This record gives sequence, C-alpha cells and structure tokens, in this order.
Amino acid sequence: MSTEQFKLNTIVSMPFGENTFIARLQGRADCLVVDPGLEPETIIDSLDSLGLEPAAILNTHGHGDHIGGNAALKSRWPDVPLVIGAADAEKLTDATLNLSATMGVPIISPPADVTVHDGETYSAAGFRLNVRAVPGHTRGHVVFVWEDGQPTIVFVGDVIFAGSIGRTDFPDGDFRQIEAGIRSQIYTLPDDTILLSGHGPETTVGHEKQSNPFVRPK
Repeated sequence: MSTEQFKLNTIVSMPFGENTFIARLQGRADCLVVDPGLEPETIIDSLDSLGLEPAAILNTHGHGDHIGGNAALKSRWPDVPLVIGAADAEKLTDATLNLSATMGVPIISPPADVTVHDGETYSAAGFRLNVRAVPGHTRGHVVFVWEDGQPTIVFVGDVIFAGSIGRTDFPDGDFRQIEAGIRSQIYTLPDDTILLSGHGPETTVGHEKQSNPFVRPK
C-alpha cells in the first residue's frame, strides 16, 4: 500500500499548539482520531466537513492537552472506543495526574475502552497499528506505528519532535527512559519513516538521527 492512500488532516489546538490528527485511508468513510486536543468543536467540524466518522480515538499519553477532546468526541460518538497505553489509563479520569488541574482548568476524560501494551497490534479504520511503549515523558506513553504503507508512519505523541524530545521533568518523567526508548523503538525504524509529533512539524527518523541534539544514535 502506498502512502498516497494515506490521508491526513491536522488540527492545531491552542494554547499549547497540540496536534490532533485525523487519519484515514482513501475511499473509506471511517478514520482514526489521534490525541484530540483542547478545541474539540474544531475537530468535530472537520470530521463533519470531511464526511468521516471515527472508528477509534487514540491517545498516545494522558496529558490534558492530548485528551481534552475525548469527552466531546465520546458524547457525539459514544460507541467509538477510546484507546490508551495501559500505564497511562488512570490519567484520563484524574485531573491531577493528567496535569490539567495545575493549569486551572481540570479535564476529566471518559475512561479507556481499550488499553494497549508494548508489542500489541491494534486495528481500526483499515489501519493495523503496532504499539510500542516509550516511557519517559509519561510512564505509559505509547506510539502507534503503521508499517503497511511506504514509508512507515508513526504517531509519536510527545516522545520526539523535530529537533527536540518530550519534557521529562513531569512527576513520572525520566530522561534515561525516553532516551533509551527513542534509540530502541524509534531510531530502529527505517530512516524514511515519517514521525507525526504531538507538537510542531513532522520529521523523519533519518533526520532526527542525524541532527536531534538531545538523543543521538549509539
């Protein structure tokens, strides 16, 4: 399958510039919504304008800016499964753990319908996604890898950005974990792999291996 069949819309939610991704395969009316952020009305308007319905809501991790749209999407599409890494599931329903309480706007998401673990496969909307655990930004952070297209595409959340990595100074953050995870779970993918990050522009594995100042390949 060519990535020409992969269609992507990105909604950037303020105030944190968080990327919500609507991903679909050409010819299908169902889609994935990845990390619905703090402007859910814009996400729903985009889905309606595209004539799409979500087949799954994927959370790479449980921070408030990445789960802020969960409740609105579940209200509109109550039967759509909400998916998150097992170790971050508790953040969905706890505003202190998801850090939104400290921002003064507590966010409570519906609980997870599906929890996933490292090495598992999750399928929806025609996508077969490999789950890789990369803790360090949060202890339960996962990335979703689509290897059926050419090149591979990864929803990496806040693990790695163009020229940067996710913060590790949060309560369950750990630089050594994120460093090890990037090297073992991200840098082992082909160099042309496209990384779709939770903030900022897309990048590739090859570019980050060459230039990322925080994590260099061994």
